[in-house]
Amino acid sequence: MSKVTTSGTWTAVTPTPPNVSGLHTGHVSWGTPAGGGGGGKSGYAFSGGTIEVNADGKEVTLGTFTHQNFPIHGGGVDRFDVDLVVRIRFEEDDRDREFSFRFHHFETPNDGPTPDDEVDLPTRVSPESVTIDGEEYAAVITGFKRNGEIVNKFFSPENGSNSADIVAVLSRVGAPEVVITDVCQKGKVKYTQADEYVEILNQGTAHADISGWKLHADDPGQNFTFPPGTTLKAGQRIRVYTNEVHPEWGGYSFGSGRAIWADKGDTAHLFDAEGEGVYYYSYGTEAD
Repeated sequence: MSKVTTSGTWTAVTPTPPNVSGLHTGHVSWGTPAGGGGGGKSGYAFSGGTIEVNADGKEVTLGTFTHQNFPIHGGGVDRFDVDLVVRIRFEEDDRDREFSFRFHHFETPNDGPTPDDEVDLPTRVSPESVTIDGEEYAAVITGFKRNGEIVNKFFSPENGSNSADIVAVLSRVGAPEVVITDVCQKGKVKYTQADEYVEILNQGTAHADISGWKLHADDPGQNFTFPPGTTLKAGQRIRVYTNEVHPEWGGYSFGSGRAIWADKGDTAHLFDAEGEGVYYYSYGTEAD
């Protein structure tokens, strides 16, 4: 385990909206204020900190991402990429390593039916790597964390600031690593627990073909098979719901009319297409 200090600067905005400022600093902004709301330009900020990092796949907070979202005139450029370079200084050798990431921004119409601006991560794996104990590792962003929940995309309402932690792992270069990160066994839907889900993450640096992989509980008949052509991208999270379909999480469902995951304790098993165990996740009374 290493203690590291993180910091970051925004290095590019492409294609370029009007009035960009703050490049090569921790706060980049753009656009011409539309007026009437008392706000200024829109933009991103990144603030780092000191964290403990190791190479065992444990997720850590890379830093805090803030989106300042105000009504602006974008000069016809409403979709663009914003590049961030995160510098990580390892305590043991007092050296900086740089990891770069790209954020995709959608500046929505201020008066449309969905005015919240959208931030996504088209590429979650840093092209740079670091050698730890003879192994080569890259940084993988696995999501935005707000109010204790990690999400794939980030939405910001107009006229304010919206922040989230950027969650990441150090993973070996060139390999996928598929794990179960959570089982939500207590849904809000009474009786059927249709909104229960199992969350699966590829925290590796390469995409994973999970066609034919199976997810199931301990009881017979409680299984789900991923359809042909299913690819889990590096850093991507998906969820398999008990009886709901959520496209933003992949759209997967057991299609079960009754609850699958026991409230007090259970185990989710993930097998590959050959039937080999890949990962299991126990909770409650079944946890080790």
